[in-house]
Amino acid sequence: MEGIDHLAPERKTAQFDVDAMKVVWAGSPHAFQVSDRISKLVANDPVFKKDNRPMLSRKELFKNTLRKTAHAWKMIIELRLSEEEAARLRFYVDEPAYTDLHWGMFVPVLKGQATEEQQQKWLPLAQKMQIIGCYAQTELGHGSNVQGLETTATFDPKTDEFVIHSPTLTSSKWWPGGLGKVSTHAAVYARLITDGEDHGVHGFIVQIRSLEDHKPLPGIVVGDIGMKFGNGAYNSMDNGVLVFDHVRIPRDHMLMRVSRVTREGKYIQSEVPRQLMYGTMVFVRQNIVADASSALSRAVCIATRYSAVRRQFGSQNGGLETQVIDYKTQQSRLFPLLASAYAFRFIGEWLQWLYLDVTARLQANDFSTLPEAHACTAGLKSLTTAATADGIEECRKLCGGHGYLCSSGLPELFAVYVPTCTYEGDNIVLLLQVARYLVKTVSQVASGKKPVGTTIAYMGRIEQLVKSRSNVKKAEDWLKPSVILEAFEARSAGMSVACAQKLSKFANPEEGFAELSPDLVEAAVAHCQLIVVSKFIEKLQQTIPGKGIKQQLEVLCNIYALSLLHKHKGDFLSTFCITPKQAALANEQLRSLYSQVRPNAIALVDAFNYTDHYLSSILGRYDGNVYPKLYEEAWKDPLNDSVVPDGYHEYIRPVLKQQLRNSRL
Repeated sequence: MEGIDHLAPERKTAQFDVDAMKVVWAGSPHAFQVSDRISKLVANDPVFKKDNRPMLSRKELFKNTLRKTAHAWKMIIELRLSEEEAARLRFYVDEPAYTDLHWGMFVPVLKGQATEEQQQKWLPLAQKMQIIGCYAQTELGHGSNVQGLETTATFDPKTDEFVIHSPTLTSSKWWPGGLGKVSTHAAVYARLITDGEDHGVHGFIVQIRSLEDHKPLPGIVVGDIGMKFGNGAYNSMDNGVLVFDHVRIPRDHMLMRVSRVTREGKYIQSEVPRQLMYGTMVFVRQNIVADASSALSRAVCIATRYSAVRRQFGSQNGGLETQVIDYKTQQSRLFPLLASAYAFRFIGEWLQWLYLDVTARLQANDFSTLPEAHACTAGLKSLTTAATADGIEECRKLCGGHGYLCSSGLPELFAVYVPTCTYEGDNIVLLLQVARYLVKTVSQVASGKKPVGTTIAYMGRIEQLVKSRSNVKKAEDWLKPSVILEAFEARSAGMSVACAQKLSKFANPEEGFAELSPDLVEAAVAHCQLIVVSKFIEKLQQTIPGKGIKQQLEVLCNIYALSLLHKHKGDFLSTFCITPKQAALANEQLRSLYSQVRPNAIALVDAFNYTDHYLSSILGRYDGNVYPKLYEEAWKDPLNDSVVPDGYHEYIRPVLKQQLRNSRL
């Protein structure tokens, strides 16, 4: 059985060049080459083995992660890997660890919020990992409401120091990854107080552990917050709790790029505009969107391969049963997720461009596109992470009973992924921020102002859009990008206008906003879905080399858009941009698109170029050799170490022999 490719017949039916699609997925030939090389490097290194993660106790799991992280760092240094290669290495090691926060939050904060002088002091230490940092913002009592944080940083002019203090139980820092057991330093967010005046929340670099023996420094209580959801999963991360008891730090440990405190204790805003701080947030959120496409594509790859291997029902007189992937119910649930993975990939690429564009503008003191960038990153972070978390769970169900086994790779992937819906901005809170931006845009347009930014430009045609009626007459009309775009724009504009009209009836706008928040969230989702659809369509207007590549991507783009139209039919009908008949035609077109994906499905997930090591799923194996491997894996469970289980003599035998009266239970 070894060495046979059970999915070979599926691979033969592909109508496009898979190698060319791998490059499209990776983003460029260079990115593909780096990813391919690094993923194989990781897969072939026994230190990075991970098939036993769900069986390890918390302590073993954590120590094992420390071992892998140290080994990865050693490789980075010995192989002289570039920053890009090192990031791919951490990605393919695929183990949530303190390094995610050190490189993903602590270093960007130093780059974004420290002065040149501070960067010269701290960055070399952080980049050589001679200090390890985390990001301590969230508290036991406050997460999304950063303004509500309670930790204080009070300036003491006598000693030229800040006193960092946790005045209440709820002010304990709670959740930062890397904090519990590893970090030596933290970027701590606290209320800055000088001379009795509260200047709001600011960042400070605080050393929390000794660089000699790793013990917490005086005045600091720090530990891990305990087991989290799932087996293995995010439990390799030391999410922590941190309490300060009047801890003193030098004045120059405040992150002073945007505002500072002088020796005399005077609070001064620097020449550097506050808006520059948004750069870091845009950077972090665009990374989260890119990660969403990785996590969703991984689940989709497992579910697609297994759907082609698994056969159930439909055999006439002892012939082969039907492949599960041939059932329309399976296709209608699986293929929109496949399309979403590609859609999120391209929106991630576009956000990367947006980040560079905004950064360049901010440096030139042009803040005009900031509101748009904020709304895009907030809204797309929310949209993609929610869809991915739901999508991974749907993929588990698409794998039937075996999807529930840890060895399917899906339970652990789900448990690792779901916190993304909460961290870096709770998804609903973020959508409400987008809704504020939409309502504001509607009122600006009404007073004759043009909206600023490509993703909101359609609001400039709000009058036509609200009256817009689709002219679809037959199912194929739904394949025209202009027809799809118009329907999505009209739906979004209609929902935003309806919210704005309802809000105008409230004497107190804030009261109205609170009352109508569920409707506002739906309007924000409509706007964000429009962005993803329009950027997918834009991607298809570029030249994409490779045989059959463009046709495949067009099919996926149409599936993404029309499956959303089907799912949110009520929105489209209630804004009158389409008729019930047109909605039915869209659904008809969707069914025929599923048939077009079917022969290409396996090749489309092969294009993600994931190694079996990275997928860590028996169901998603490249060769489709699922059943012998499931059987083999079962015997590895520690419960099978002994034939008669531990506890037989104390607890099973007395029950069987009816000897409970005199047993030692």
